[in-house]
Amino acid sequence: MKQRVDGVTPPYDPETERALRRWMPPGVAREPLMLFKVLERHPDLASRLRTLGAGLLVHGRLPDADRELVIARVAARCGCAYEWGVHMATYAESVGLTPQQVELTVSGAPTDQAWAPRQTALLQAVDELHATSRLSDAAWTDLREHLDEPEALEFLVLAGWYRTIAYVANGLEIEREPWARAFPEG
Repeated sequence: MKQRVDGVTPPYDPETERALRRWMPPGVAREPLMLFKVLERHPDLASRLRTLGAGLLVHGRLPDADRELVIARVAARCGCAYEWGVHMATYAESVGLTPQQVELTVSGAPTDQAWAPRQTALLQAVDELHATSRLSDAAWTDLREHLDEPEALEFLVLAGWYRTIAYVANGLEIEREPWARAFPEG
C-alpha cells in the first residue's frame, strides 16, 4: 500500500526545518520521522500536537520504562507497526525491556511471568482501555497500587495520545522507518 499523504521534503524552508528539529529529541542527528514530516503538511496542527507529545515523552512523570511499555502495548493493540517499531528501536533497550518483553508487548498476556506486578497493572489497564474505553474499578485499583494520582492521570493521557498517533499512522498508512524494529508476525 502507498502512504496516503507524502511528508514534506528537503530542502526545507527555515520554518519547516525548525519545526521538524523541534519534533526530534535533543541530540538526535537522525532525519526527522516520516510521521513528523506528514504532520508538517498542517503546521498549525503539528505545532499543537508537538507540545503534548514532547511533554509526555520528555517531561512526563512516569518512569521511562513505564512510558515505553505503555506506548508499545497501545501501538501493538492498535496494530500500529510504525509507532511500535520506532519506539522499540529507539527506547526498548535503554529503558530495560528485554527482547522477550519487547515481543510480549505484541503477543503476550499481561500476566505473563516476564512482567513485574507494576508492569502487569499497566498492561492490563492498556488492554482494558483498548477493549472498552474505560477502566474498571479493579483495574483502577491495581493501577493506583503502583502509580500516584498525577502518574495515573498521565497514564490515561499517554495511552490516549498514542492511540491517536496510531490512528494517524495507520490511517495514512505511513511506511515503517528503515531503521525501525519490524513488528513481530503473528
